[in-house]
Amino acid sequence: MSDMTTIARPYAKAAFEFAADKQQLAQWGEMLGFAAEVANNDQIKELLTSSTSADKLAEIFVAICGEQFDAHGQNLLRVMAENGRLQALPDVCAQFHILKQEYEKEINVEVISATELTEQQKADISSKLEQRLERKVQLNCSVDETLLGGVVIRAGDLVIDNSARGRLKRLGDAMQS
Repeated sequence: MSDMTTIARPYAKAAFEFAADKQQLAQWGEMLGFAAEVANNDQIKELLTSSTSADKLAEIFVAICGEQFDAHGQNLLRVMAENGRLQALPDVCAQFHILKQEYEKEINVEVISATELTEQQKADISSKLEQRLERKVQLNCSVDETLLGGVVIRAGDLVIDNSARGRLKRLGDAMQS
C-alpha cells in the first residue's frame, strides 16, 4: 500500500460520507474524477511539488475546478491544500469510488476470453456472478488470443481461471502430485 493511499483514505471517507448523506454520490464522483485528472497533469504535478504556498495552490485548483465543484467540493480542495495533500487527489478519487461501489453493492469484473463473447454469454456470466457475489456486476470484457479457449474472470481478489491453459496446468499439477 502506497503512502498516498494511506493519506487519501480519510479524505475519501469524509467525502464519501458527506456525499452519501446529501445523496450526491454521482456528483462527488464526477468532481473527484475531474480533480484527479487536474492533479495528474504534468504542469500541475510540478506545481504541487514546488514551494508554492498552500493558499496559492488552493486558489489555482479552485480556479481550474471552479465550475465543476460546488462550495463543499471547493472546501475539500482548500483543506487538502492547507494540509499539503493535493497530490493525493487521484488516490482520493480511487478510494472514493471503491467506497461508492461497496455502498451500492457493485463490482467491476474483468473477463478475458479467447474469442469475442456474444451478448448472451455476457448476460449468462453476469447473472451467474451476480448470484455468486451478491452484487451488481459491471463486466469489462477483453480478448486474449493466447488463452487457447475459455475465460479468466477477475472480480477483486477472486480469480476464476476457466481457460484451456488453466485447465491444462491444473491437470498437470494433479498428475505430478
